[in-house]
Amino acid sequence: MLPDALVLCGSLVRLEPLRQSHVPDLMLAAEEDRSAYTYTLVPRADETAEYVAGQQHRDGVTPFAQVRVRDGAAVGCTSFCNPRMWPGREDLCAVEIGWTWLAASAQRTGINAEAKLLLIGYAFETLGVVRVDLKTDARNQRSRQAIERLGARFEGVLRNWSPSWSPGEEGRLRDSAIFSVTAAEWPSVKSSLANRVAQGTRQNQATSGA
Repeated sequence: MLPDALVLCGSLVRLEPLRQSHVPDLMLAAEEDRSAYTYTLVPRADETAEYVAGQQHRDGVTPFAQVRVRDGAAVGCTSFCNPRMWPGREDLCAVEIGWTWLAASAQRTGINAEAKLLLIGYAFETLGVVRVDLKTDARNQRSRQAIERLGARFEGVLRNWSPSWSPGEEGRLRDSAIFSVTAAEWPSVKSSLANRVAQGTRQNQATSGA
């Protein structure tokens, strides 16, 4: 089963169990620049406490705050979700990574790459799954490109698959583009993600004057 309380630590980001104590930081993070959130569920500042409570009690979801290491600020969220078991067994065969968003200032800094390195690594190397899923609104080209840069393979579009989070489409279903990483692909994906994290770490050190 998925872990109830898990902290995953990297050089750029620390993934902590999502708590109400993260709400003040997440309120600021969510309002930095909302132009990239057209297809993504990201709360407004006054909705953040309710959003966190909802994620904490959502079935099949293990939510994390993405905490930026250099200043300790919570700059977004992500989750393990939709766990799937082997037929007739109680151990996991697959899990999805989703409910992911980052503040504008945390995007393209290596944080997303390292968060995925930590999560996918834990899924394969500790949970022992054979597949990790990622999906996004099929119209969200920015998100699709970001997932592809992680090394996940595009598998197709599932029509009318997931709730739409686009404004004006409340209660409707969206087409979802689905991607995956398999256990056999993980060593290559891991190496690529580690290189991206190292680059982000060097950039962060240069910016901070270290």
